[in-house]
Order: sequence, then C-alpha cells, then structure tokens
Amino acid sequence: HIVIHHTPPAAPIRVLGFKLSGHSHRVELMLSLLGLPYTFEAVNLMAKAHKAPEFLAKNAFGQVPVIEDGDVTLADSNAILVYLASRYGAPHWLPTEPVAAAEVQRWLSVAAGPLAFGPAAARIVVLFKSPQNPDELIARAHGLLKVMDGVLAASPFLTGAQPSIADVANYSYVATAPEGNVSLADYPAVRAWLARVAALPGFVAMPSSPVGLLAAA
Repeated sequence: HIVIHHTPPAAPIRVLGFKLSGHSHRVELMLSLLGLPYTFEAVNLMAKAHKAPEFLAKNAFGQVPVIEDGDVTLADSNAILVYLASRYGAPHWLPTEPVAAAEVQRWLSVAAGPLAFGPAAARIVVLFKSPQNPDELIARAHGLLKVMDGVLAASPFLTGAQPSIADVANYSYVATAPEGNVSLADYPAVRAWLARVAALPGFVAMPSSPVGLLAAA
C-alpha cells in the first residue's frame, strides 16, 4: 500500500540517467516504489554527453543522474532520494525522529563511501574496464558485506522493521555485486534482504540484474 502524503507532481518527473548505473537505478527504484510518474532519458556516457555544457548546467560535477521536477533540478542520487522521500514519500522512507534520521544518514554515507568504492567500483572494472586493482576493491566489498550481513541478521531492513531510503541507496550495487566478481554466497542475511526489497510493491530491477540471477547468487 503506497501512501503519498503530498501532492503528486503536476507532470512526470524527468530522469536523466544511464540504465547500467546503480546511482541512476536507485532513483528509478525510489520513483517506482512511491508510484510517481516519470520519464527516463538516457545520457550517452560513452559519447561524453554528461560533460557537455548543457548537462553541466544541470550538474556541474558532470554525473548522472539528474532529475527535473517542475522548476526543481537536482543532482546526486542520494540527495534526490532525500528530496523524493521528503516531498512525496510516506514517513518511513525518511523519518524525522532524530535517531532514526541519523541511522538513515549513516547508510547514505555508506552508499557514498564503502559501497561506491567497493562493490560498485569492482563492477566498473569488469563492465567498463576501469584501470583499478580489482583485488583491493573486492576485499573492500567483502568487508562491507560482512558488516551489512550482521546488521541484516538482526533486522529486516538496514534501519529497522520498515524499508527506508537507506535500503534504496544501497540495494542496486549490492544486488549487482556478483557482476564485479563479488560473491554473495557467504551473506545469507544480505541475500534475504535483497529478496525483501525485490518483493516491495513497485520494485523495478536493474536491466543488468534480473531477479532470477540474484536467486542463483
């Protein structure tokens, strides 16, 4: 049951992104979980469209995703999650109680730190031939997954009984970790959490990670 406490957007939210990007996927996933209308416009990263002046005017860092919601233009996937949950989401997606809000923020920091420089980076090495040392990235990924597995053994979602933007921010790159040669075999609680997120009403998978592939991981 999706509850939107605020007025839905007057027009579909425009997403400028890249389908194989977990950063883009987390925004699409949030929009879909909230039942919000949106359009997806692919940015051609191979042609360096994200470094073109018209894109840099929307995000000076030259990164996807960017959303346009009426007269609001926002970059940075985690910032976009905060915006969508605050403006359109049910309270559990981004709680305002200080401790609960801090718990969510902690996992947004994880998504921007250990996740980005572990599983996400290991996947980039395989998919896009990034010139980084995969062994170091894979080791970092397993360090993170061990911690996540402990947390998720004690609660269904990263911050408790209800899903929040913490789960949305971390889902995409954990789900696709095997694409970077990071096995999820030793993390039963993480695998169960992936299945719980995938069972949420409105869930959409990344094109590179069909849900069936996760069951085999």
